[in-house]
Amino acid sequence: MRSWILAGTLTLTVAAASSAVVSPADVPAILVSRQLRESQGLAIGEIVSLSTDSTGAHPRRFRVAGDYEPMANPMWLGATRHEVRMHLPDLLAMTADPADQDSVDAINVALAAPADAASFIRDTPARIPGLVVRSTSASDDRAAPFVVLERFHFAIAIVTVIASSIFLLALMLMLVEERRETVGILRLIGFRRRRILLHVLAEGVVVAAAGAAFGILLSVAFQGGINRFFQWRYDTILVFVRITPRIALRSIALSVPLGVLATLASSWTLLRREMFLLTRR
Repeated sequence: MRSWILAGTLTLTVAAASSAVVSPADVPAILVSRQLRESQGLAIGEIVSLSTDSTGAHPRRFRVAGDYEPMANPMWLGATRHEVRMHLPDLLAMTADPADQDSVDAINVALAAPADAASFIRDTPARIPGLVVRSTSASDDRAAPFVVLERFHFAIAIVTVIASSIFLLALMLMLVEERRETVGILRLIGFRRRRILLHVLAEGVVVAAAGAAFGILLSVAFQGGINRFFQWRYDTILVFVRITPRIALRSIALSVPLGVLATLASSWTLLRREMFLLTRR
């Protein structure tokens, strides 16, 4: 006996399976998920018997017409995707209650004017008590876990940027202090503070841009390996890391100004000193 999950809600049990490869024309066809076919060793064209009863009673015969890759869903990450797809008449024949054939659980309504969806959702339950009307678009309830996750990532990003900025400022202070005598010599031979400051700013832009470019290239180089590892680990086609041009431009727009500000802040105190203090050992 092998239990399957159909559409994530209906438990099906394989009561029997035959080794026949060519099925009769009257045997309905089904599709099985790739994970189910690989785990159970099913072959295309194989005849299987499915039952909605956990004991395997009253089975129905189906032919495995092919397999498919389940849609990647972060909510089902790590779940075993043992699923079956069948034609709607076959599904109704297996799951419908013979004593309640004329009832429906849900009706999809397409509005001629999609802009009236809010008023339709608000007014219809008032006219038909007990009726629940919901939009087919993603609701806030279903997106709530991802909203919390996004806020958590945003908080981590803020803390990371602040900590890295402080580290960068401390590093630039040490580097500037090592160049104290060089700045003093430049002041003695006639270089103005503004010219030295422009040179320092240009150097900061180059260093910050080079660091940002290196970080982006490193991310692009590693994203393929990270995606392949976690796709293998969770047996899914879900993409875990994706470096887009928008993300790259946002990183550059954030890192370069921070690098320039760190360079300017670390050099400003040095440029304000008198030249004799800069050259004193």
